[in-house]
Amino acid sequence: MATFIVLLGPPGVGKGTQAKILADQTHLAHISSGDLFRENLKNQTELGKLAQTYMGRGELVPDDVTIGMIRERLARPDCEAGAILDGFPRTAAQADALANMLKEIGGEVKSVPYITAPESILVERLSGRWTCRANGHVFHEKNNPPKQSLVCDFDGSELYQRDDDRSETVVRRIQVYLEQTAPLIAYYRERGKLMEISGARPIAHVTRELLAVLKK
Repeated sequence: MATFIVLLGPPGVGKGTQAKILADQTHLAHISSGDLFRENLKNQTELGKLAQTYMGRGELVPDDVTIGMIRERLARPDCEAGAILDGFPRTAAQADALANMLKEIGGEVKSVPYITAPESILVERLSGRWTCRANGHVFHEKNNPPKQSLVCDFDGSELYQRDDDRSETVVRRIQVYLEQTAPLIAYYRERGKLMEISGARPIAHVTRELLAVLKK
């Protein structure tokens, strides 16, 4: 049976980084809902155009459009053995839809690692991020500072702080994530699939624990 892993965690916890590492280590496809949206919008697929109509009006994209994108992605050959889902599902209703989709293709969600960290650490990680204007290279004032202040090491362009990386915005982003995903966390905990992992440690430590949990 194909193995599907749902990776949960608030902004700044390192979920995207761990998803990429896990995909390399397990040879499972990495499906980032954000990347999938961008791909559909860029390629102007039917679902991408449909999503754009809602986004253009400042409305939330309905579940059935998001689920349609996930369904199409899961049908690709690289998902035959399973996949690591990063950013989907976000609600219990989407989790139900995912379970039904996977049943159709002979798969199931095997485990749901939930990476956590204290809010103070998440805020420090996110509000210290600076991005290069030219090519989007990311630096961190504490963990990965540029050689020259506010200048990208790679292309010499200006570094700026994105609005959603400012500390007041970061705190709100974390609160919104926790409020919105609380029912989803309860959903997977009730089904015995949720596994909490501390993301407050170095990347390699978190990866080791994730791999150990997934082997079980």
